[in-house]
Amino acid sequence: MRSPVPLPALGLAAVCAAAGLTACASADTTAPAAPSGITAQAGSATSVHVMWQAAPATEGVTNYQVFDAGRLVRELPAGRTMVDITGLTPQTAYAFTVRARDASGNTSAPSAEAAATTPAARAEDREPPTAPARTTARADGPRSAVVSWSAASDDTGVTAYDVYQGGVRIHTAGPGETSTTLTDLQPDTAYTFTVRARDGADNSSPDGPAAEVTTASAPGRGPGTEPADFTATASPGGVTLTWTAPDTGRPTTEYELHVNGRPVTVIQFGAGAVAGGRTEHRLTVAEPPGTTWELKLRARLPDGRWGAFSAQRRIVLTG
Repeated sequence: MRSPVPLPALGLAAVCAAAGLTACASADTTAPAAPSGITAQAGSATSVHVMWQAAPATEGVTNYQVFDAGRLVRELPAGRTMVDITGLTPQTAYAFTVRARDASGNTSAPSAEAAATTPAARAEDREPPTAPARTTARADGPRSAVVSWSAASDDTGVTAYDVYQGGVRIHTAGPGETSTTLTDLQPDTAYTFTVRARDGADNSSPDGPAAEVTTASAPGRGPGTEPADFTATASPGGVTLTWTAPDTGRPTTEYELHVNGRPVTVIQFGAGAVAGGRTEHRLTVAEPPGTTWELKLRARLPDGRWGAFSAQRRIVLTG
């Protein structure tokens, strides 16, 4: 399967020429606002987990750049607002900042600095921490929830707690924390959260007990989570899929494709290739002509859940 590629976009000059205009608005030179809410937490002797708040959709951010003491260490698509910086040195202080960048190449000022110090390395540590014995969750309005857990133990010391939803890690907390507020949730929606403890050698505990919570209702239905206007067109050797990304408040970087009722692949958009609006992706197929497929698509939401399915489309493969 080929990597997904967003639909091509015409440059400003091409748009003006196509429209037959003699004058056109100047290019965008306004930089996005600096990211806010940045935190850094050592997850092991050689890694630090960095998180920040997503930029508003009005900022037009397409990617984030993560810096360590002014040196670029990672670049991420706009749908990602946390990352593990690995390959670090034990017992070392680090200072991370994040910049936002838009489609015109305008880069924000650096965020506030988030400091973290990696713990000492423990040789041959293969013993994971115990799982948190207790987990609770309560709704905090329509789009957030508070998750709490009991402290875990480890022979060398717990360095972080990871919160999971649907098998996806959506938050990392420090070793002294036993509670966190999760945001970007969906109103009137049931969630199941689990927590794992992690030590300085990146050994993770089993899941603690699951905590279930339903967020409060919000006025109106709000935007749907399903990919809209989904189409599937067969052609010799392949199938072309098109859809409109759901409005989740962030660019969507991951979609799950189901064929004949079964999940068959996850379509992922890498750094610099996050598609917004109308999206196209071509599948290469090996099945014989005349094979019937029924296809549907769903998006990974910012809270780690899969959204609603698109409409299902029925096609017959061609030779």
